[in-house]
Amino acid sequence: MVAKLGKPSRVLVGLGAGNSLPQMQSQSIHPDIVDTYLVGVGAGSWPTWNSPDGAYITYTAQAVQAYGATPMFTFYQMAQNGGGNLSGINDATFMNNYWAQARLMYQRIAALNAPVLINLEPDFWGFVWAEAPGHDPAQIPAVVSSQAECSGLPNTAAGVGQCLVQMGRKIAPNALLGFPPSFWSGSPAEIGAEMKAVGAHQADFIVAQTSDRDAGCMEVASPPAECAGRTGSFYWDENNIATPNFHQSQSAISDYRTALSNGLPILWWQTPMGVPSATPGGTNQHYRDNRVDYMLRNTQEYGDIHTFAIVFSAGGSFQTTINTDGGQFARLLGLYLAQGGAVLR
Repeated sequence: MVAKLGKPSRVLVGLGAGNSLPQMQSQSIHPDIVDTYLVGVGAGSWPTWNSPDGAYITYTAQAVQAYGATPMFTFYQMAQNGGGNLSGINDATFMNNYWAQARLMYQRIAALNAPVLINLEPDFWGFVWAEAPGHDPAQIPAVVSSQAECSGLPNTAAGVGQCLVQMGRKIAPNALLGFPPSFWSGSPAEIGAEMKAVGAHQADFIVAQTSDRDAGCMEVASPPAECAGRTGSFYWDENNIATPNFHQSQSAISDYRTALSNGLPILWWQTPMGVPSATPGGTNQHYRDNRVDYMLRNTQEYGDIHTFAIVFSAGGSFQTTINTDGGQFARLLGLYLAQGGAVLR
């Protein structure tokens, strides 16, 4: 995977939402990967940004490439009707627009004639797991086979994932595809079975995630719209004794990779960027978290479980970024690179 991206033979480090190229430049941060969301279906959705023909992808990718990084896009269209609302997938009007935009994305990426990473529909597969009878995505009807690239695929939620892969292969061979499993419930083996049904084993990499919020934000459950409604302990034990901890997270994604049974490399995505603190909580864009600190100091642990990249970014507008972390990310990335980076396995 790293060779395909034309990057150094080490675990790569990237940045995403909430971290702009000018902010990176001001701190002399040069990530290997830069991730950007593609959001919505229909009016106001990503194809209308900058121009009505999807040029947003071209402009964004070219700017990222000019900065020396590989573009990554997080394809996030299924949330248009609300995160847990799956009614649209069996609605011909909605899905014809959905597939037209997927096709446009792949066409724009094909025209770049360079490798691009794509993260396919975060959260959606978790909602499918929760709502499908027997957790079987083949039991939820969907509009799929009407698309020329996917005429032989089943009209189910499983077919949606399979079509995203098949359409990408036919239109954009330079697109490297990854599926993000949602470990909201179910064992890694059970989630692996679901994701095989949707075609995740036919992709190019696995998208793993630790959390989408700084621990401190969830500790104080504020702002409510972004950090409330969750229970448990949120700040991970860096000594890997108490629960939750980093080794437990690594073990879960390793077990999922085994269940997927095809040896795909792993990309950790949207990893929170807060700063370690002994005091719970924090304030707007200054919440505590220790994932950047742990994962950039112990990156070889991730390399040893077949990780090829870790992408850090805010999972919401109130989370910590490179603009509010007091230089933590720039400092730790510099130390990581100065040491030569983590070896790939």
